[in-house]
Amino acid sequence: MGENVENLPEIRQFKEWFEKRHEYAKKWKEKTGGKVVGYFCTYVPEEILYAAGILPVRILGSHEPESITRPYLHDMYCPFCHDTLAQGLQGRYNYLDGVTIAQSCLHMRQSYFSFADRVENIEWSYYLPFPHGVNNPYAADYAKHEFEKFKAAVEEWTGTTISDKDLEEAIQVYNKNRELMMKVFEFRKADDPKITGLHAMYMVVSSQVVDKAEHNEVLESLVEKLPEVESDREVGTRFMLIGSEDYDEELFKLIEYGMDYPATFVFEENCTGSRYFWGTVENGDDKLMALARRYVYRVPCPAKDWARGDFFGRRRFQFIERVIKDWNVEAVIIAQMKFCDPHELDIPSLRDMLDKMGVPHLHLELDLTQPVGQFRTRVEALIESMGEEDLYI
Repeated sequence: MGENVENLPEIRQFKEWFEKRHEYAKKWKEKTGGKVVGYFCTYVPEEILYAAGILPVRILGSHEPESITRPYLHDMYCPFCHDTLAQGLQGRYNYLDGVTIAQSCLHMRQSYFSFADRVENIEWSYYLPFPHGVNNPYAADYAKHEFEKFKAAVEEWTGTTISDKDLEEAIQVYNKNRELMMKVFEFRKADDPKITGLHAMYMVVSSQVVDKAEHNEVLESLVEKLPEVESDREVGTRFMLIGSEDYDEELFKLIEYGMDYPATFVFEENCTGSRYFWGTVENGDDKLMALARRYVYRVPCPAKDWARGDFFGRRRFQFIERVIKDWNVEAVIIAQMKFCDPHELDIPSLRDMLDKMGVPHLHLELDLTQPVGQFRTRVEALIESMGEEDLYI
């Protein structure tokens, strides 16, 4: 008999890292004496920071009311940018030495600038220009140029020189992390997926806040064990989650463990899911160009994926279409952060594509500060409607 995934120490470790991410960073800093830098967007080339001996940690919220941010951010900016700033203003990130962002949406940019200006202990900040039009033929060259300046700024701040060897070693660590997480996602293609969306969320988000080398050790152990893992829960409807950053434990628990109808997330297309790690750096003599190509040509965020002509020619839509087919996705939940303009702009075309593919879908508007129980009836109604359609086939 194989072990139940819920009992795996690797899953419990990911969960602990996720829930105690601030404690982890503080202990890492005490143990190593190194610097910790928070980043606001997954387009930041973490390898450059890591090569300088820095621990990059993604700045996340904690699902709390963010009235403290009202003097600094517009009320109609997304709850995620409010929540991340609130965490800084409340002192949760008092261990950070620096903060950075790769050019992102207007909302996150404002959160970053307010964070850098008003959060105590921040001694270094860097706004990294990054192309919005990642489909532009000159995007990688532009990104490389900006990565050169970013590297120089990190070297000046830390008083270190980042050699090609340092970058090579950092790239190897990060590539290994990506490859291992992609292997874990491959196991979810099976009729009986080895892990749930909740487990996958713990895995991916913990990778954004702990030392990748340490994360790799646990990942390797998990990949070895997964072939023998058994589950005592019914798979039910195979869902794909598409949209904004979503690390809401309660939403995953509600849909996968808390409904009258069984359901399982088999894939997450967001920046706390596959968009973060899908695709490795193709190493070459020019390390910064290799990095630039990976970040430019990764599965793009809606804020970046601009192309001439038809929406369906965009790389993100092509990726979603492949995943639906390869992972045998039966239905899609589009989870858009409230007031998130880039994702909202994509939704009409995304719905059109899903309709043409014959994939049922449901749009949920997320607010990190609001309970998710209200979504239960809507998700169950979607599953019920799918069953009714089967009656007439």
